[in-house]
Amino acid sequence: MAAWGVGYAAFGAACALSGTPLFGTAVGPDWALVVVGSAAAAAGAGAGPGRPRPVLRRALWLLSGLAGAGAFGLLMDVITLLLAQGVDSGPVAAQHALAAVGAGLLAVAARFGASARASAADRAAGPAGASRAVRLAAVVGSSAFVPYIAMKLFWASGGTFAGLSGADLRAAAERNGASGLWLTLDSWGLDPTALLALLGVLLLQGLVRPWGRVFPGWIPVLAGRPVPRWLPLAPAVLGAATLAPYGVVGLGWTVLATAGVVEVPRGDFPTPADTLLVARIGLGAFALYGVALAVAARSYWRRTA
Repeated sequence: MAAWGVGYAAFGAACALSGTPLFGTAVGPDWALVVVGSAAAAAGAGAGPGRPRPVLRRALWLLSGLAGAGAFGLLMDVITLLLAQGVDSGPVAAQHALAAVGAGLLAVAARFGASARASAADRAAGPAGASRAVRLAAVVGSSAFVPYIAMKLFWASGGTFAGLSGADLRAAAERNGASGLWLTLDSWGLDPTALLALLGVLLLQGLVRPWGRVFPGWIPVLAGRPVPRWLPLAPAVLGAATLAPYGVVGLGWTVLATAGVVEVPRGDFPTPADTLLVARIGLGAFALYGVALAVAARSYWRRTA
């Protein structure tokens, strides 16, 4: 953890001194990395073996939250890298990745030695399955993606929705530099973001169901073996940290836009109303799924500690 803090602070200082903005267009916020990294290095040096002192533990959780906020956008970087064969900014993407690693290290350090106080319902459910409340949250989060997936697959099959046809979206993707994989899947009637949403639903359900604790039978060698807890937790934390705030804030924007407080950009859609309709479907899915994923990840963390 101390080594990460030193490296993170050095990265932030290097970007600030070289005039490489990591947040917007100004380099001033880059110095926040120096502050967080230096504090993490100091905390790591001061943390001895055993359970951290309460004050230090609270400081570690605070630093983990700040690092997690700095990682916002990493999921979008990964999707862009996979489907568009590049990222908008290499240094910004590197900052997202470094912040995500630090958030995990700091959370583990804060958690180390503390008792895993799972809820009574989770303890009754045992290590394999989550409580009824957590499973209900997972159902709600999974169901929220149904309209989004249907809309995307309808477009990919050539249909027209919100004044935009599948051909229009394909042309826009080509203009924006979509990868060959994206365009190939789209030509088969399979929207890549819909497929990612389906994988997200599978991840969410695996976090709360007993079958998510072992590798499935169709995976050679690993079939039936326990799944390492970090394997589902890493994408779950990343997804929750990105989609929950993005969706919740975005839904707030749709409320303001509906009330006429803010202007709705038309984008590729024929009218602002069409843009707002699609935004409600997409942002609603991200918000409910992201919150549910956070709830499920927390339950999984506590049940498997």
